[in-house]
Amino acid sequence: MVGKSASGRLYERVSDDLSARIASGAYTIGQRLPAERVLAQTYSVSRPTVREAIIALELDGLVEVRMGSGVYVTSTTPRGGKAAEADVGPFELLEARRAIEGEACALAAVRITDAELDALTGLIAEMHDENGRDIDRSEDADRRFHVLIAEATQNSPMVTAVEALWDARARSPQYKLLSDKAHAAGVIPRIDEHNIIVEALRTRDPERARTAMRGHLTRVLESIMEATEVHEMEQARARVAQQRRRYAALS
Repeated sequence: MVGKSASGRLYERVSDDLSARIASGAYTIGQRLPAERVLAQTYSVSRPTVREAIIALELDGLVEVRMGSGVYVTSTTPRGGKAAEADVGPFELLEARRAIEGEACALAAVRITDAELDALTGLIAEMHDENGRDIDRSEDADRRFHVLIAEATQNSPMVTAVEALWDARARSPQYKLLSDKAHAAGVIPRIDEHNIIVEALRTRDPERARTAMRGHLTRVLESIMEATEVHEMEQARARVAQQRRRYAALS
């Protein structure tokens, strides 16, 4: 376990401790950090939290993520001599969105108009068209889709909350770095999942709408985790050893 950070963010507690260990020489330049699952066990946190901490270290120039190998120390001091200002973590943000937007979708289900449903369908078409051309435009349509659902609740604090979450996403350098990695791996707004949300809203069933939105945001988190997975060398070696044993048994 680690002590509290000034902000109270769980990932920041982990990144602060790791950066202190790097500065003290516990982890030296060129050394590979322990595997993500080991760090999760060491700090008693989830793997998404560890992933957020590594992103923070990467932004500070302390580590380099090498896909297929691991996370390596590249500097003992942050870029510019000072750690970057911490912001909302990508996975804690998705956790909050799942809770808040799930309830917004449930409330919208009993208040949404046919015109708003048609507008949502139009935004899905826009996402579809832009997915293969301009990911920024596609994600802008994605934001407008989710904000429109909040507006359909006819509850101004709910709209403010959802807009604040999307503003935090746009502001956070941690989210931007993770998002860039996910885009490079092919993660884009999922048309089928947005269609499921609209279909649920058309039924005017709050529980179905809540489930559709929560399921969508859960899959967003899972797809980003999968796309940014760092396959450790031990895993690669284990697969090679397994293949060798299989081939030996066939010979």
